[in-house]
Amino acid sequence: MLIKPTYTSSTQLFVAIQSSGTVTELQQGNTFSQARVQSYVKTVSSPVVLSPVIDSLGLNETAADLADRITASSDPNTVLITISASDGSPAQASAIAQAVGASLVKVVDDLERPKAGGTSPVRLSIIAPAVAPQQPSAPNTKVNLALGLLLGLGVGVAGALLRTRFDTLVRGETELRQVTDAPILGRITFDPEATKKPLLTQTTPQGPRAEAFRQLRTNLQFAQVTGGRKSVLVTSSIPGEGKSTTATNLALALAQSGQSVCLVDADLRRPMVDSYLGLERRVGLTTVLLGTSELDDVLQPWGEDGLCVITSGAIPPNPSELLGSHEMQSLLGLLEAAFDVVVLDAPPLLPVTDAAVLAQVVAGVVVVVGSQKTTRPELEKSLAALDLVDAKLLGVVINRLPSKGADAYSYSYYSYDSASTSNIPSESQRKPPTLENEPDMGTTLRAPTTFPAESRAQLPTRAESRQNR
Repeated sequence: MLIKPTYTSSTQLFVAIQSSGTVTELQQGNTFSQARVQSYVKTVSSPVVLSPVIDSLGLNETAADLADRITASSDPNTVLITISASDGSPAQASAIAQAVGASLVKVVDDLERPKAGGTSPVRLSIIAPAVAPQQPSAPNTKVNLALGLLLGLGVGVAGALLRTRFDTLVRGETELRQVTDAPILGRITFDPEATKKPLLTQTTPQGPRAEAFRQLRTNLQFAQVTGGRKSVLVTSSIPGEGKSTTATNLALALAQSGQSVCLVDADLRRPMVDSYLGLERRVGLTTVLLGTSELDDVLQPWGEDGLCVITSGAIPPNPSELLGSHEMQSLLGLLEAAFDVVVLDAPPLLPVTDAAVLAQVVAGVVVVVGSQKTTRPELEKSLAALDLVDAKLLGVVINRLPSKGADAYSYSYYSYDSASTSNIPSESQRKPPTLENEPDMGTTLRAPTTFPAESRAQLPTRAESRQNR
């Protein structure tokens, strides 16, 4: 549509032999003229023909430039020559074509004239003068559009095939099923506001994000965590897939269902739970494992739904050794005896071995898969790492799913107005006090929380803790 229109005008010349002899002589002359026609066609683009045209029309270009806009052709077995000229102006195109035809007539007459004198045996005559065209010859919008559509379709199909062949990103359930048959416990759509409001309590209670985590809670309960173990490890393949927000919101959803829940930030490399919940991090999991703090001192209640949190504490130089220690196993046994559910936020599986170490001592593992974040080979390596330690994979959670498109996932059933959420406590009301002003733990927990005062090096077993209670 943006191409400047081009107009083409044509003129036609007849090549004749000037002879009035017998029929045989005329036949020979006709054969001679047909043989000469091709030479005349080649002569059209020569400077000897085009230079006079440039001078007569006052064109500001060279003979070579003009030759690019001139075409000459002849029909087979005829003595007709067609000359066409193209220009942005229809009048200029016809003038050039007419001038080139007239110049060719003169040049041929000069070239064929005998040196001894006399007239030329060949005579060219213009039988179809050039006229200004009414319609442009280019661009042909319809043809170009059709060709563009076909070319675009071909490029699109080729691009889609190449993308399917070489793109290994996990975008949704289709790509996930190429790697594993593990149950999909939850599908969480991408929310651009999640970076500012990551918590379940900061969204609309009946919104899609809140409903997705409630569905995850329900599916996790149906995962049948058996053997008396009640701990769930949440991890991912690589950083940035949303495993910390998933673990935190899962703990919130479980607490809202009436269960006593303990959320443990076991990511001792890049802890995030304390920043999400606004809690103290100076004491936590590491200080308990090192024996410098008692378990009662690091349990921080959050909200009014029976949720307690153990932050990571100071970041140690040896996270894997701490998480794989006997103290960690004993601590986990105490928490499982005191709470209905223990949710652990662990580091990603591929960069470090912390999650694989913890996976051996928990009841089950939930792997968070970030849509368009992780690749199929990365997910395969993560699941293989869990298989290597005989960890029980409860299922996967697909996070950051698009709300539109082929891989879109959305939930909508009821719609609520803002009045239905007017009685929900604000975030400031839910935020607990710091450790310096911590309330009595017995008024918040729904399970026994008075733990033995033994040193961390001699944490009692779960059976001994029950006898003590």
